[in-house]
Amino acid sequence: MKVRDVMTRKVVSVPADTPAMAVARLLAERGISAVPVTDRWGMLLGIVSEADLIRRLASSDPPEPGFFRALFYNREQAAARYAAVHGATAEDLMTRAVVTVTEEVTVEHAASLIESHKVRRLPVVQDGVLVGILSRADLLRALLVPPPEASDETIRAAVAAEVARLPWADAPYVFFDVEDAVVTLYGFCHSAAVRKGLEAIAAGVPGVRRVEDRITDAALRARA
Repeated sequence: MKVRDVMTRKVVSVPADTPAMAVARLLAERGISAVPVTDRWGMLLGIVSEADLIRRLASSDPPEPGFFRALFYNREQAAARYAAVHGATAEDLMTRAVVTVTEEVTVEHAASLIESHKVRRLPVVQDGVLVGILSRADLLRALLVPPPEASDETIRAAVAAEVARLPWADAPYVFFDVEDAVVTLYGFCHSAAVRKGLEAIAAGVPGVRRVEDRITDAALRARA
């Protein structure tokens, strides 16, 4: 499954000169946690998140009032702090180094990017132009999409290729049959963990309806 199959295409974005308070209001009204920043041609410039806004507010927090602070009150600093919050724009706040994907990327790869970069969403771009957003919610919905139908031959080839690719899968000792999209595993494996892994291989192939495990656990000598 590709990003194009699950991404959100109707994306709310803001121009770079949008005031910070307008960005905050937009996030609150739309119930979203971030908004992309684009230029007049739709090119992605960056993204403003709730965290970006909170950081700006925190850095501009005025000092606690007190007698001695009042004696040394600095009007210029106070004005600068006010302007930093109320005069900032989306361009001032946005994160510029944004992790993006294209529509042709697999959802598995997109999910790994979200996890490794600790982000909540990925802008989807085509030649730099924003065309959608892929969020964690979109990925969860992808899990609920019924898998496409596949022939027994296609399923058999996919399972065989994955078993042969993984060195822990005991390929010489594992056999399987596919009938009506049901994969039945036979043979021997050297641990319960490998057995679970083999079941996961079969279950993860698109089109598989069920996996029947008839594998026998056995202590096998490590391959030379």
